[in-house]
Amino acid sequence: MNRKKKPFVIFNLLLIIIVLTATGSLILPTSPSALYWASLPPYNVLWPLWSDVLSPVNPVSGIATPLVSALTRNTILPVQPCLAWDPCQPGGSGLPWLLYNTPAALGSGLLFYDPFYGMNAWPPSYMLDPVTSAPSPIALPLGWSLLLPTDFKDLAWYVPLGNAYYANRFGLPFTGLLTSVDIWGLTPLALLPPSVI
Repeated sequence: MNRKKKPFVIFNLLLIIIVLTATGSLILPTSPSALYWASLPPYNVLWPLWSDVLSPVNPVSGIATPLVSALTRNTILPVQPCLAWDPCQPGGSGLPWLLYNTPAALGSGLLFYDPFYGMNAWPPSYMLDPVTSAPSPIALPLGWSLLLPTDFKDLAWYVPLGNAYYANRFGLPFTGLLTSVDIWGLTPLALLPPSVI
């Protein structure tokens, strides 16, 4: 190899390695906190790690942790609504379900809301074995943990609609229900400082 070309080749090789490393670090997550969704048993539905109110950061590990460890018929949600998502939802809207607790006076159980079928008992029927009624976990697509968060413009109309349906169906007040702003972690306009312009 010619001595004059050797530094040029080494420089180009180093440049290619740096570019590949930088690109790889953008594509592949380097820590669990870079993931957007967590899979919850027994149905493998996805829980949003991108929502601080639904997955607060564990102060010890620094990792977003879902408020619940599983979503069964008897799960009691500490806040509502919560979100659960099947990214391959058959015949659905592609939106996550809104999850609510059945009011205590009416028994117990987990409810889900979607814009097509309204409020129903958890889980959706296709997640149960038709013969035994045992959980039938969904098959998640490759890269499911990196699927993008639900768009705020979708939650902006969807969460108020679900909250209104839930409150009206059971005669409950809206107080205590999370809003789309709460779920996304945005600061309400009323709390922003006034404009200086």
